[in-house]
Amino acid sequence: MTDENPTLNGHGGTHAVAAALAHGVDTMFTLSGAHVFPLYDAAVGGKAGVESGSAPMRLVDVRHEQTAVFAAEATAKLTRRPGLAVLTAGPGVTNGVSAVTSAWFNGAPIVVLGGRAPGFRWGTGALQELDHPPILAPVTKRAATVQAVADIAREVDAAFTLAASPHRGPVFLDVPMDQLFSRTQVVVPTVRPRLPLVPDPTELEEVASLLGAAQRPVLVLGSDVWADGAEGAALRLAETAGLPVITNGMGRGVLPFGHRLLVTRARSAAFGGADLVVVVGTPLDFRLGYGVFGGKDGATPARVVHLVDSPGQVATHLALAASAAGDLSLVLDGVREAWEQQLRRTDVATWVAGLRDIAQAAAAGDRELLESASDPIHPARIYGELLPRLAEDAVVIGDGGDFVSFAGRFVEPKQPGGWLDPGPYGCLGTGAGYAIAARLARPSAQIVLLYGDGAAGFSLMDVDTLVRHRLPVVIVVGNNGMWGLEKHPMQFLYGYDVAAELRQETRYDEVVKALGGAGETVARPGDLGAALDRAFASGVPYLVNVLTDPAVAYPRTTTGV
Repeated sequence: MTDENPTLNGHGGTHAVAAALAHGVDTMFTLSGAHVFPLYDAAVGGKAGVESGSAPMRLVDVRHEQTAVFAAEATAKLTRRPGLAVLTAGPGVTNGVSAVTSAWFNGAPIVVLGGRAPGFRWGTGALQELDHPPILAPVTKRAATVQAVADIAREVDAAFTLAASPHRGPVFLDVPMDQLFSRTQVVVPTVRPRLPLVPDPTELEEVASLLGAAQRPVLVLGSDVWADGAEGAALRLAETAGLPVITNGMGRGVLPFGHRLLVTRARSAAFGGADLVVVVGTPLDFRLGYGVFGGKDGATPARVVHLVDSPGQVATHLALAASAAGDLSLVLDGVREAWEQQLRRTDVATWVAGLRDIAQAAAAGDRELLESASDPIHPARIYGELLPRLAEDAVVIGDGGDFVSFAGRFVEPKQPGGWLDPGPYGCLGTGAGYAIAARLARPSAQIVLLYGDGAAGFSLMDVDTLVRHRLPVVIVVGNNGMWGLEKHPMQFLYGYDVAAELRQETRYDEVVKALGGAGETVARPGDLGAALDRAFASGVPYLVNVLTDPAVAYPRTTTGV
């Protein structure tokens, strides 16, 4: 900041909101609490702002604090700008911990501002007195207390800068109530543009050399490709080098549905037969077999390259053939340019064609499931009806186990930024918060929330938030009356199951109706299409409660262990 920066006179909430606005934040997600009233006052512009409708920042209040944090996370994912959640002291903060942890695993840039018992009362047992930062420290980039009102603007500005710096993630600050309500004059911080991290050109040349020599390469694109704004560079590399591509997370849609190089449906053959796998913008975790590829039918294990947005993200649990870190557009364009300079490049067209044939055969094989007329309804039939109804700009949100696993198999976005799931932490309850944020971030798009019936229990009450804030969303519940992701494995392991049953045929649509939305239950496959049409046409939060076959388990190949 400089001496020419404007000054701001007001309470601590005014300072915090001014800093957030400077970072492009336009929405505050929260659940009402007195410890943080000054933040609300600043967001709405005081009484005059409320009366005139000229609030500086949209204020969205929810029914559970985790929904507020999940909404901030989805805002960050969809807009690629930091999200903001405000949680009141004590249980308000601790209710948000799982959602903060999800943002930590997903590398989502959010700032969570917490209330805190007054500093002058500290240690005397004030209401909801709890030292929050030690709880949040393991799952944030920084967790701290702002001890003085004069420091709030500077600390909030630094928090947003840190959250948005690769590798992105959550930052937590709490402010004692007496300081947040206090008033002072401060200099308004200036937001400085972030300079991209430039990758080492020698490392990029090494990656290009490996690509040029590979006979069976595979390119994997993960969420950070989208988060770093590198989807264009990723597409250029894939098309220039003719590389087969597998996507995960928000990497979905970087190569749109139907692209000749997209072979996600041939994942097993690609990973099993590859001699080089280049993984971009995602960890080498359980979703990618911990980075172990190749070796199928006695072949040599594949060499692995890891390309990430910051040095700390490079995998260390296995030997890599090469790696590079930096702004992913610079990384991917740099690899492409170095590949074009290679004197000898292996022709991989036959390899790609074989994978494309496998992927097309797998898609053709899906037709029987997607058109299934079985009664009870096969969960795949839901996607058979949904997919033709999805628009180019649809945002599909998955929150559940087995039911959402089918979505991961069948739903391929037509453009990037159209898929949201809980990510590697696997935290259920993301759905309502993600849907709230998606509707606000994409006002004219289709927003479809896919719930497992178990997952619905975590956040369905926040349909009330959708209704109150006039946010229409189509909600589909795959209702098999059980925790399918646990029931079937326990039956396999022990021959029986416990703690895996839910009430059969629960009317989740009636819950939504009671909260002011609309919906219906579907028990026959032939009724699905018309029900979805009514949902999309309704203009309100509308839940289609589909009674699915409890005997059907998703045929998964990994347990995450």
